[in-house]
Amino acid sequence: MTVVDIARFTDDLATRSGQVIMPFFRSALRAEDKSGGHDFDPVTEADRAAEALMRQLIRATFPAHGIAGEEFGDEQTDADYVWVLDPIDGTKAFIAGLPLWGTLIGLKHKGQPVYGLMHQPFTGERFVGDGQGARYRGPAGDHALKTRACASLAEATISTTSPHMFKGEALAAYRRVEEACRLHRYGYDCYAYCMVAAGHIDLVIEAGLKPCDILPLIPIITGAGGIVTDWQGNPVTDGGSVVVAGDARVHAAALSLLSA
Repeated sequence: MTVVDIARFTDDLATRSGQVIMPFFRSALRAEDKSGGHDFDPVTEADRAAEALMRQLIRATFPAHGIAGEEFGDEQTDADYVWVLDPIDGTKAFIAGLPLWGTLIGLKHKGQPVYGLMHQPFTGERFVGDGQGARYRGPAGDHALKTRACASLAEATISTTSPHMFKGEALAAYRRVEEACRLHRYGYDCYAYCMVAAGHIDLVIEAGLKPCDILPLIPIITGAGGIVTDWQGNPVTDGGSVVVAGDARVHAAALSLLSA
């Protein structure tokens, strides 16, 4: 299997899952709460239908591959190749009618992320990467993605989906970084990570992520020249607390304040 095969197949997954999702967007869709009575964690028929389709296509095309998905769990995750799926990253935005969500499709080989795609079917945008390069395709054309230079936190734009994801000392640590930044923005889920890759946001800090929330984005961000680690500066593929930066100087400054 070549990278071209992966790219073509992943594009098809994105197209076909988007066709399933879009009739539900800005409809009278009802969301279920899968949190068990804690923080509201919605899931919709669109999430389940899109993931079910992608799983069907993967099984038919690559029966030896594993699958790890947001809605239907793990299959053959000891395989050399494992697909990581989040059919709607940003379901809260989705049910609110906001276009700040996306379908995440990732592929890892022997535990390492090797390909990733974020598809926003409402805006018609795709962000793809393989760790060596990354590209955008959409209304703004087809072009390479590159993070922007940012010398310090004082010049940086930071994003997190919500400060409510941080508890106790983690919230205090996040606030230290946010207060050092020039501008902060909330509520973007996977879109914020892609904006780091595109050179519009400098820093994303989050906590409590699942593997499917971050692994598909890693090849896009690193392919555009960015850095993805946990709060201690270690590689992150299993979720948890994440620091993403477009410039190594901002990344180092954020890690320093998080551990202060």
